[in-house]
Amino acid sequence: MTTTTLDRSAAVRGSEFAPLLREIKRRGLLERRTGRYAASIIVNLGLLSAVWFAILAVGNSPWVLLLALPAAVLSTRTCFFGHDAGHQQIGSSRRLHDLLGLLHGNLLLGMSYGWWNDKHNRHHANPNHTDKDPDVGAGVLVWTLDQARGRTGLHGWLTRNQAWLFFPLLLLEGFNLKVAGIRDLRNRTTDRRTEGALIAVHHVAYSAIRLTAMSSGLVLAFAVLHHMLFGLHLGSVFAPNHKGMEMPGEDDRWGHLDKQVLTSRNVNGHPITDWLMGGLNYQIEHHLFPSMPRTNLPHAQPIVRAYCRRIGIPYVTTSLLSSYRQGLQHMHNVGAELRTS
Repeated sequence: MTTTTLDRSAAVRGSEFAPLLREIKRRGLLERRTGRYAASIIVNLGLLSAVWFAILAVGNSPWVLLLALPAAVLSTRTCFFGHDAGHQQIGSSRRLHDLLGLLHGNLLLGMSYGWWNDKHNRHHANPNHTDKDPDVGAGVLVWTLDQARGRTGLHGWLTRNQAWLFFPLLLLEGFNLKVAGIRDLRNRTTDRRTEGALIAVHHVAYSAIRLTAMSSGLVLAFAVLHHMLFGLHLGSVFAPNHKGMEMPGEDDRWGHLDKQVLTSRNVNGHPITDWLMGGLNYQIEHHLFPSMPRTNLPHAQPIVRAYCRRIGIPYVTTSLLSSYRQGLQHMHNVGAELRTS
C-alpha cells in the first residue's frame, strides 16, 4: 500500500495520543495482572509436562507423531509468554521479565530471548518501515516494489511466487527462529553464556526425553513435524497484523498514534480466535500500548476504535480469512513486475 496523506497537521498529530492514553489509564487497563499471568503460566507448564509424559507413555509407535500437534500449539503459547515478558506486561520488575523470557524462550523453546526481544522492539518502534523494521526487510520474501525490482535467479522466482509460497515457507519458521538466535549469540557481548547454556540444556533435554521413548528415526520425524507445525501456527498468528497495511516513507513524520494504527490491522475477536492468536489479534491496541497485559486488549478495543473514529483516523479490523487474503494480495502485487518482465 502507499503512504496515507492525512489532513491533520503535524502539531495536532503529535498531541492526539495523549487523551487516549489518559482514558486508558483511567480505566486501569495498563495495570499489571500478575496473578492471572501466574495461573496461565502454571497451566501452560502443566500441559507441556503432560505432553512430555504422553510421549513417554506412547513410546516407540508412529501414533506418537500425533502428539506433535499439541506440542506445537503449546510451544506457540509458550512463545506468547516470552513475548509478554519482553514487553514488561507481567510484573513490575525487569529482572522478573528477563527471567521469564529466558525460561520461555531459551529453556523451553531453544530460542534466543535477547535476540528476539531486540528484533521485536525495533519492529514496534517503526512498524512497516523498510529501513527500520526488521520484519519487512528484504530477504527470502519482499514487501515493496523497490525491494522486488531487479531480483533474478532463485530470489526472482521466490518473489514472483511469494504469495503462493508464504504459508509453505512458514513451515520452516520454527527452525529459522532457533538458527537465527544461535547465530546472533556469536556477536553478543551480554548474556551470551547464560543464553547459550539454556539453549544447550533445551536441546539436550528435548533429545533425551524423546530418545528415551522412540527410535532415532522416529525422534527425527517428531522433531521435524513439531517444528513445522510450530512455525506454521506462530507465523499464522503474526502474519495478519501488518502485511498489506500502510508502509511509511522516509519523509513521513507520523506521531505515535498514526504510526501504530495505520500500519496495523485487527482480526475480529472471537473466543477461539482470541485463544489461538493469544489475544494478538488486537494488534492495534497492542501496538499503541505494548506494556498492556494481553487479557486487557479486548477491553481497550472499543475505546481505541471510538477514539479513532472521532478524530478521523482509519481503524482497520477484519475477519481472519480476509486478513490473510489482503496480506497475500499485497505480496502478489509486489511480485507483479517480475512476472511481466
